[in-house]
Amino acid sequence: MPASEFLRARTRTAIAILALGIATVAMAQSEPATQDTDTTATDSAPGTNRPLDLPENPELFGTTLPSVVKATALVNGEVITQTDIDQRLALLAIANGGGIPADQMEALRQQVLRNLIDETLEIQAAKAEKIDISEADIDKTLQRVAQQNNQTPEQLATYFKAHGSSIKSIRRQIQGELAWTRLQQKRIESTVSVGDDEVQAVLDKLNASKGTEEYKVGEIYLSAPGGDVSKAVATANQILAQLKNGASFVGYARQYSEASTAAVGGDLGWVRPAQLPAQIASVLPTLKTGEVSNPIAVPGGVSLIALQDERKVLTPDPRNAVLSLKQISISFPKGTTREQAEPTLEKFGQAVQGMGGCGGADKVASDFHGEVVSSDEIKLRDLPAALQQIMLPMQVGQATPPFGSVTENVRSLVICGRDEVDPSAPTFDQVYAQLNEERVNLKARHYLRDLRRDAIIEFR
Repeated sequence: MPASEFLRARTRTAIAILALGIATVAMAQSEPATQDTDTTATDSAPGTNRPLDLPENPELFGTTLPSVVKATALVNGEVITQTDIDQRLALLAIANGGGIPADQMEALRQQVLRNLIDETLEIQAAKAEKIDISEADIDKTLQRVAQQNNQTPEQLATYFKAHGSSIKSIRRQIQGELAWTRLQQKRIESTVSVGDDEVQAVLDKLNASKGTEEYKVGEIYLSAPGGDVSKAVATANQILAQLKNGASFVGYARQYSEASTAAVGGDLGWVRPAQLPAQIASVLPTLKTGEVSNPIAVPGGVSLIALQDERKVLTPDPRNAVLSLKQISISFPKGTTREQAEPTLEKFGQAVQGMGGCGGADKVASDFHGEVVSSDEIKLRDLPAALQQIMLPMQVGQATPPFGSVTENVRSLVICGRDEVDPSAPTFDQVYAQLNEERVNLKARHYLRDLRRDAIIEFR
């Protein structure tokens, strides 16, 4: 998201976005079989979509699989090495603030292996359709990502190497994302249709719900096989502890959630309480924006719910304002304490409050040996909750008090422009595009499921 890129630090969190955000389609797209409702030609083939009729106490023949499968595989003859696994794990460690708890390492390793298998299948399927992803294509994407993080590809490569990963791992993710996107365009998008009557029905429903309370919700769902929720609750509490220590909810949802929304970081979108299970609907009003619930028992398992935002449908909200911002950031020498930095922080705070708007930002940055970054089209509601409260009453030309960390960067945001947004219903074309995208994504997940079914995968 633009706001997060604008506010992220230039090293650790910048790389976290690379690790968790480049290949959103390729990463963690597993979904429970019970959620497949699409009836494709493959689904209707003989022998599929029938009850398995499994015996309660099966007699086993031959050697069972080991409890832990080694993290190397052949996918239709293509090798996934231990190094591939380790380098992806290193990226996730960076995204998690520098480490992965030991008790989560093996589960995460297996998830990374599944992600790499999916990524390999996607690249192979694209090649079978004569879709070529050139090195130049990958270079362009890598260059754009590096620029968004105020770094060069060479600087990213150095950072990855120093933290146990490599630029090769990111290039592979980019290749998988580009291959999967182009494959969808060729094989899926042309088969999806949305009727005008469907679009109008959505618009009518939206207008009828004006003023209704809605919540933007994220979910991490963990199943409880056999009805024993104790293990799922224990895992959920471990995840919750990491989230309270600053870990990424989106990242953990992609890696651990067993719901179909894992592929999009657990995002349920904007929902009304009536659309959710009663157990979750009753908890939502007790949460503050940005909070994550304790484990909630739901049918089949437990859920962690993150309240990301709330609103009233088609009702004016000052947090919908679109801002043009300048960020002034300053840094301190390594080892500087808060007490040592205090005089400079006080002077910096006085300077940003008295600089006379965005026109004075460059001089203030120069005086404090800092830097200025400009960013437009930032929604106020996409900023961290604490900054939203500070900036709601602010006018064009005003700056926030300094915030951040002496060990990383201290910064201030200056409002250069502010446009209020009309809370009218979306246009016909916007609704059409959203419905079309949802159907493409659904078919893409089912297509990947079929690729898994047909693949020859050997574990070593």
